[in-house]
Amino acid sequence: MKNIPTLYEWAGDMKTFETLFAAFYEKVLKDDLLGEVFSTMAPEHVKQVAHFVAEVFGGEQLYTREDKGSHAIMIGKHIGKMLIEEKRQRWVQLLLQTADEVGLKSDPEFRSAFVGYIEWGTRLAVINSQLTENPMNTNEPMPKWGWGETGGPYLPD
Repeated sequence: MKNIPTLYEWAGDMKTFETLFAAFYEKVLKDDLLGEVFSTMAPEHVKQVAHFVAEVFGGEQLYTREDKGSHAIMIGKHIGKMLIEEKRQRWVQLLLQTADEVGLKSDPEFRSAFVGYIEWGTRLAVINSQLTENPMNTNEPMPKWGWGETGGPYLPD
């Protein structure tokens, strides 16, 4: 059996993710629809998102260890933001555009997994943004994303 790399390994390294999200958030801040949402983001936001996605894709646990983050903390950042589908779609559109511009791997298998995660994560962000309290247990593990598995149908608690 061949040794299949993680999505993180296939993408490159941490610099790959940091470059992607730095270029992406430059676009977001200038965007008419999203700029206002992110205008007050903390200076460490970009790096933390890069660390989070890299960790989910099988990279080092920088978000968990260095940034002192967790899945519950990431979910908590979206609580009460009242995000709408139009903003979610723009966020996805800008990220995919940026992925092409920075040269993120574009083979069908990787991009399918990448888009699958981005769709899953942004749809959860919209759902959670409508809540007033974080529904996630603080001990909940970080999500792990691979080459095509899904979590089954979405069944809110």
